[in-house]
Amino acid sequence: MVINPEPGTAPAALDPTGVLHAVPTPVIGVDESNHIVYVNMAAEHFLQGSAAILEGSVLSDLIPADSPVMGMIEQCRRQSSVLFDYDLILEGSRIGSHIVSVQVSPLTERPGAVVLTLQMRSIANQLHRQFNFKGAARSVTAMAAMLAHEVKNPLSGIKGAAQLLEQNALEADRPLTKLICDETDRICGLVDRMEVFSDDRPIERSPVNIHEVLDHCRKIAESGFSSRIRYHERYDPSLPPVLGNRDILVQIFLNLLKNAAEAIGNEDGEIHLSTAYRHGMRVSIPGSARRVNLPLLVTIRDNGPGIPDDMKATIFDPFVTSKRNGSGLGLAFVAKAVADHGGVIEVDSVPRRTEFRLSLPIADISEAFAQA
Repeated sequence: MVINPEPGTAPAALDPTGVLHAVPTPVIGVDESNHIVYVNMAAEHFLQGSAAILEGSVLSDLIPADSPVMGMIEQCRRQSSVLFDYDLILEGSRIGSHIVSVQVSPLTERPGAVVLTLQMRSIANQLHRQFNFKGAARSVTAMAAMLAHEVKNPLSGIKGAAQLLEQNALEADRPLTKLICDETDRICGLVDRMEVFSDDRPIERSPVNIHEVLDHCRKIAESGFSSRIRYHERYDPSLPPVLGNRDILVQIFLNLLKNAAEAIGNEDGEIHLSTAYRHGMRVSIPGSARRVNLPLLVTIRDNGPGIPDDMKATIFDPFVTSKRNGSGLGLAFVAKAVADHGGVIEVDSVPRRTEFRLSLPIADISEAFAQA
């Protein structure tokens, strides 16, 4: 804001409180006993409360006491120096889950008091990663089409030739011809699994209750591949229906749950399922001026060992897997299926915490009833 003073007079001073309220980054002041003494408007929005309610409350009521942020505050007090950390997961029952960069600064005029500044991960960074995942889905589609046409026919010829050789082969050589037949069958099976990626027809979508889908997938998982894993659910019951294909959504979440269960292994495992509504979550469609709303957020989090660092950038690419007998197609299918829904998917992983977040479109109920 620029204020033009009268000639010969000093510029009018700006209200520091007004300046801080204009900053789009959450700024939180806490005293020596971790009571909140100041929040700007961005922090009110982030902490889901007004200044009148938040000021005077204890910060650990909003941010877990074992959060790295609380440790940074204590270290800042001990060292009387500014601390920075990047891409921390900040989570609480009230604030939800966020990935933030954190700055903690001491207030020299009040010993023990600190100022906490939270910088959300830039939306540009998120969208860049999401569109990379959509690119992975498209690469699988092209590869599937190529394999279906160029690989299966020669494999059929190889298997037929091996079966003919087996008829006249010595007994000692028969295991070799059987090996050829078995391996061609295995490769054909892999190609059959990939043919689903070559189907680029628009999927049929209708209003779907996302909680019914998640509950269905959890029950399947608990009765099979994740029978020893504890599930925790935190759903927003007021969510509108997702605009999606129920069968494909079931496949998406079963793949993610199976991936989480296999990552946890035989350890003391937990999987957290949550849903939320994010106002203002809009993304641009590449090559178009159109923007779409993706307010419905589904999060699946596990306490497994995490994704290896060298795989994080390519986790949704085909044939990328850390499993000994894995095909590397499960997450590639998820990337394509989410993209087919017009949604986006993100993943963040550190040891003992891997989180997949799906942003999906909601159904226009009034339009659905009008077409019924």
